[in-house]
Amino acid sequence: MVPFTAQPIRHGRGGITTCIYASNANEIVPMRQGSSCAIITPMTNSGALDIPSLRKLLQFHVASGTDNLCILGTTGEASVMSMDERAQVLEVAVEEVKGKIPILAGTGTINPVHVKEMTLQAIDIGCDASLVVTPYYVKPPQRGLIKHFTSMADLGLPVVMYNIPGRAKVDLTPESTAICAEHENIVGLKDATGDLDRVGKIRSLVGDKSHLLLYSGDDGTSPEFVMRGGDGCISVTANVAPQDMHDLMMASLDKNMELVKKINEPLLKLHKNLFLESNPIPVKWAAWRMGLISTPFCRPPLAELDSKFFDDVDAALEGAGLLGFGDVTHAKAPVLASRLESSDSGPDTLTP
Repeated sequence: MVPFTAQPIRHGRGGITTCIYASNANEIVPMRQGSSCAIITPMTNSGALDIPSLRKLLQFHVASGTDNLCILGTTGEASVMSMDERAQVLEVAVEEVKGKIPILAGTGTINPVHVKEMTLQAIDIGCDASLVVTPYYVKPPQRGLIKHFTSMADLGLPVVMYNIPGRAKVDLTPESTAICAEHENIVGLKDATGDLDRVGKIRSLVGDKSHLLLYSGDDGTSPEFVMRGGDGCISVTANVAPQDMHDLMMASLDKNMELVKKINEPLLKLHKNLFLESNPIPVKWAAWRMGLISTPFCRPPLAELDSKFFDDVDAALEGAGLLGFGDVTHAKAPVLASRLESSDSGPDTLTP
């Protein structure tokens, strides 16, 4: 296996530095600024992987301007998948979008041995980077977190660290982030702390280690995060509004406040209502209502959306112009299935 090597270059909007990587396939694969969709994993009503829906969903993101795809994160229900199922999902993603959209494979969990296994699997399949969460529940000290991330980066695949103290109950500090960033294969951070002041602090600590890309993990605050020096977001909202989220991130990178407000205002209810229950329950329901997937099924211990939230999610979709009718009844078929109909002309015919 030829390791990935990071080569920082000046690239992107506003003079913000991003990075390119030489992969083991001898390809140049950019980790982009902008909107990275934390994509759902479609399933049948029996809980099996719905591969045809997954292919169509991936094609939808290619057509809609999504900048990066995060496969098998929390939103993708990775924690309830076998290694064989993970391989199936990643292989389909590589088949559909490799060379079109960078693929970040979620490989994080509590056990470093399993993280290593999943990261090596992602390398073998051909993913472009890994998203590694802080080990949850056990609350490792900062030196343990640093060792964890740098050890995974030693495997050769670029690593985007994921800091989500609300779920993991451990916080990767800005100081530890800067230490990790000294590793050439640690290329990004998904920050889900909700603390916007961290962006500037991390930038200051990292200094000339400018290959580190900073992604917001919160759709609602992502524009401000980017305007304070971030590079984009890893987004749940992008599952249902990928073009809007791409445009929002580009406007934020340009610090175009007027355009940010214009794009973001119709999305505000989505940012909120897609978290009325635990992620990905509401977003899978929303994607099903739009006809992007065949069922809203979530694997246990999750469940389908509580009926008391049906109208709230529909209202958010309608407010964003994502439902094509006014008098919504939940017995109706999803309304955007026509977007995903197969055609002789291929995925370029899909419209966002």
